[in-house]
Amino acid sequence: ISEKILIGEFKILSNLKIRSEKMNEKLEKMKNGKGFIAALDQSGGSTPKALKLYGINENEYSNDKEMFDLIHKMRTRIIKSPAFNNTKILGAILFEQTMDSKIDGKYTADFLWEEKKILPFLKIDKGLSDLDADGVQTMKPNPTLPELLKRANERHIFGTKMRSVIKKASPAGIARVVEQQFEIANQVVAAGLIPIIEPEVDINNVDKVQCEEILRDEIRKHLNALPETSNVMLKLTLPTVENFYEEFTKHPRIVRVVALSGGYSREKANDILSKNKGVIASFSRALTEGLSVKQTDEEFNKALAASIEEIYEASVK
Repeated sequence: ISEKILIGEFKILSNLKIRSEKMNEKLEKMKNGKGFIAALDQSGGSTPKALKLYGINENEYSNDKEMFDLIHKMRTRIIKSPAFNNTKILGAILFEQTMDSKIDGKYTADFLWEEKKILPFLKIDKGLSDLDADGVQTMKPNPTLPELLKRANERHIFGTKMRSVIKKASPAGIARVVEQQFEIANQVVAAGLIPIIEPEVDINNVDKVQCEEILRDEIRKHLNALPETSNVMLKLTLPTVENFYEEFTKHPRIVRVVALSGGYSREKANDILSKNKGVIASFSRALTEGLSVKQTDEEFNKALAASIEEIYEASVK
């Protein structure tokens, strides 16, 4: 074997070792660090509402490009704020367009990790299918997922997130939602990333408790079937019954259990979250509640700092 081949193989092994060590460092941070995950992944469907709450109306942009440029400026303002730091925030979930955009000359994921030591996640679903007869919305087919996961690795993304919605206590429908979530999670794990599984239960469901009971049983079944090499996260609606998902916070295949605010006000979401041991926040609208494009930087940073502090305190109780 030539010296050149041996040197090449040594470099490959060294790079793999460095990558593994970095991944272990990040995994440890997400598993045991104090803080929460900021959800900055509003997609095409939810961006107009997010901009409106921020003080930018639809008549202030004329196409998707202008809309996404405006939301990126909002996200950039949040991420660059001194209040947005790794003492309270473990990770941030990004929209695909945000992943491919830059902050101060760096791709967003690189800026988050290199400048803030905050782990970057990527929303990988393409939205929801129509509500079916079982009262659930599974994810739309995503034939470009392999390519997206490849790009996520190239952009130094740590993990992914994908969302489904449950609006009815249908055993068949909920089983289908969870099965699809875990099928995609397996692809994400195979790509070397950590998947956040998000089967959201609509907070307005009249049978919310029953939905959560069925969902917990289905998730447990799939978690117990995972190989020891698979690590996943769960993002779940704040439950009606306190500590309802506590068993998952202790499951060997779970890196972290996080909660979505689901339409609750920040105050209400924090109150419920604080009563669920081992669960941390992954809030979107509740995080940005009270922020405005018209605020001075001082006002903006103060409002964001107060929001982060409240969510952090609820997450670490």
